[in-house]
Amino acid sequence: MTKIALVTGANKGIGFETAKQLAQHNIKVLLGARNETEGKKAEKVLRELSLDATYVKLDISDSADIENVKGYIESEYGVLDILVNNAAVFLDGEWFGNNTETVPLQTLRDTFDINYFGTVELTRALLPAIKKSKAGRIVNISSVSGSFGVHLDEAHWLFALKPYAYSASKTALNQFTVFLAHALRDTKIKVNAANPGWVKTSIGSDQAPLTPEDGAKTGVALALLDNNGSTGTFSEAGEILPW
Repeated sequence: MTKIALVTGANKGIGFETAKQLAQHNIKVLLGARNETEGKKAEKVLRELSLDATYVKLDISDSADIENVKGYIESEYGVLDILVNNAAVFLDGEWFGNNTETVPLQTLRDTFDINYFGTVELTRALLPAIKKSKAGRIVNISSVSGSFGVHLDEAHWLFALKPYAYSASKTALNQFTVFLAHALRDTKIKVNAANPGWVKTSIGSDQAPLTPEDGAKTGVALALLDNNGSTGTFSEAGEILPW
């Protein structure tokens, strides 16, 4: 039976490449995107490659969109096998320096609204469908910028980069990963966080060394874990990262 996957923020960058790579494993992929034009363009590109992809309107900060997608999945498929929470924003302005004292509270709220609250709301809404899967997989696309261990390590290249809103939202996402994995520990569902690396995207900039194709690989691998795979982990390219 064909597996069903939903990837958020799937119209570009890491999200699009994640959807593409999952579809290449003969998985039916739902392309979640808030912009209909961009979402349908992504759908067209994948279908021209003979890949099974369907656009669904999904702004994860909009509860109505979340309910609509939940209803669509339940009515059309009855189950969701893979959820990749990729949609995210970076609103701090600059990566460099430490803006903890100056970042506007509204920027914090807007960042958490997408990177944390929207992701939590969507995941909880879709859990009933994921629980119907024989091997449910939830992958949260996080960032090493959310790691306490990295930010306390003066030798790490990221030590000097402390964009507070983005980093704090990813730290919260990491804790959601740990807690949800614990809550579901007696089920067949595995919940893990992925660091895609420094990728050429609207967030990572053109200076990044990795392509979106590279950045998608960790999340895809976690989405395809077999029954012996780990849960409650934070990793990049198979390497466990510090929380």
